[in-house]
Amino acid sequence: MINDYVSLDLETTGLNTKHDRIIEVGAVRVREGKVTDTFQRFVNPGRALSETVCTLTGITEQMLESAPEIGSVLPELLEFIGGDILLGHRILFDYSFLKRTAVNQKMTFEKEGIDTLKLARKFLPDLESRKLEDLCSYYKIEHKAHRALGDAQAASDLFLKLSELFYNEKDFKPQKLIYQAKRETPITKPQKERLYKLLDQHKINIDYDVDKLTRNEASRITDKILAKYGR
Repeated sequence: MINDYVSLDLETTGLNTKHDRIIEVGAVRVREGKVTDTFQRFVNPGRALSETVCTLTGITEQMLESAPEIGSVLPELLEFIGGDILLGHRILFDYSFLKRTAVNQKMTFEKEGIDTLKLARKFLPDLESRKLEDLCSYYKIEHKAHRALGDAQAASDLFLKLSELFYNEKDFKPQKLIYQAKRETPITKPQKERLYKLLDQHKINIDYDVDKLTRNEASRITDKILAKYGR
C-alpha cells in the first residue's frame, strides 16, 4: 500500500496550460495515511479573473492583489513536496502548470504521480460521473470543492478509500509524469512599446499587466489588435 505522498491541487484562470495562470496552490502531506502538514498559497496571476472563475472558486481579485507571483511561490512548494510522490485528481493537469513555471524559472521538477481520476475510471466504470465532487459524494467524503486545499484533501481521502477497496500493485503504482515545456521569453522592449502605442491609439482597456506578458503572448495580442482595428 502507498501511504506516503503529497496530494496537490491548483486553481487556475482556465484550462489552457500555455495561456492561463495559477491563482491558488493547495497541497497535503500524508504519512502512513495521515495528514501531517498542509500548504496553501494564493497567487497573483497578473490579469483579471473571469466572472466564471470567481463564481466557481469564490476567489476574488481583491484576494489576490497582494499575493505573490507563482515564481515566488514555486520554490516554497517544491521544498514542501520534496522527494514525495504526487497525487491528485487529473494530476497531470496540475503538474503541467507547475512544470511550465519551473522551466521558466530554470528549475528542475520531475515527478512520479498517481491520478485518482484514472483509478476511478478503472474501478468505477459504471458511475455516471467521476468528477472529484461526485466521487466524494458517492463515498460520503467531506469536500470543499473548487478550492485548492479542499480539493487536495479530498483527492487524498478518495485515494485512501479506493486503496482500501481495490488496491493492487499494478494499478496503484506511481507513473512518471511527462509534460514537455519550453522556456518562455518575456516581452521585448520593442514589443512593449508597440503594444502600448496600439492600446493608446485605439483607446483599448486591458485586464492584464503588459510587463508580465511573454513574447508569444505579446505577439498574439498585437496581431489581434491589428486584425480588428488595423494599423
